[in-house]
Amino acid sequence: MEIYDVIIIGAGPAGLTAGIYAVRSGLKTLILEGGMPGGQVNDTPLVENYPCFESISGKELVNRMEAHASRYADIKLERVLSMELKEKVVVAAKEDYVSDAVILATGAFHKKLGVPGEEEFAGRGVSQCAICDGFFFKKKRVLVVGGGNTAVLNAIYLKNIGCDVTLIHRRDHLRADSHSQGELFKLGIRVLWNSVVKEIKGGDFVRSVAVHNIKDDALDVLNVEGVFVSIGESPNNELAKSIRVKLDRGGYIITDKNQRTNVPRVYAAGDVTGGAKQIVMACAEGATAALSAYMDLKSPYWAD
Repeated sequence: MEIYDVIIIGAGPAGLTAGIYAVRSGLKTLILEGGMPGGQVNDTPLVENYPCFESISGKELVNRMEAHASRYADIKLERVLSMELKEKVVVAAKEDYVSDAVILATGAFHKKLGVPGEEEFAGRGVSQCAICDGFFFKKKRVLVVGGGNTAVLNAIYLKNIGCDVTLIHRRDHLRADSHSQGELFKLGIRVLWNSVVKEIKGGDFVRSVAVHNIKDDALDVLNVEGVFVSIGESPNNELAKSIRVKLDRGGYIITDKNQRTNVPRVYAAGDVTGGAKQIVMACAEGATAALSAYMDLKSPYWAD
């Protein structure tokens, strides 16, 4: 088994940044990623609030982060199957790895609507990634579900590539930042307020959705060919739970200001810790976790 000073699980902005800082601190470092490096940032059509870039696609931004991190740390595309705490941390993936510390940067996954037709039409009109699938819906009617930044940015992106876009939100106001809302309304994108999707219908592909206005209790049918679900995320916390890391009520990992968890030698950073869920915040937490791991391994606080 290969032995490392620190293993980072997850290669999103938090994990990649942690890798840079860990190696620069002198730690032998491995980053393990079970999916695509960059995590959900890959799905972000446009990033306009990351310092140095006035405007950049999420995919390009994480490609640059990965290229930077790979100059320092080993990055292996292996899904972590389990983790065990002994004298050292044992991480099981395609191979078994051993380290003195671990940083959980496992991110979050897209929430689902949980309505009839959602699973049936997944990949046949239902999507959670506008930038991945939007091309196939040019000049078609699509519905974006959600009211936060991701939903609004997805609606703007789909409109700009030529889709006929409607946004549906369960409240009478959006949670997205004011700049993004301004762009949405400037483009004339229709918004269905106080409304939820009750069912997704179709044949071989999506053809319509049943919509319920929760304010006036009205039911309606909206003819669309695509449904993009952007209603938030849930934390990827299974590994954390397996080693009894404390979670909050939402399932997010609880850390102190140094990104330490309640379990010595285990740190966490990025979306799996909740909070603002911004790329720049994930990077900051990743850097903090790596520096904390370095300091703690040099002077173990748990040995006092």
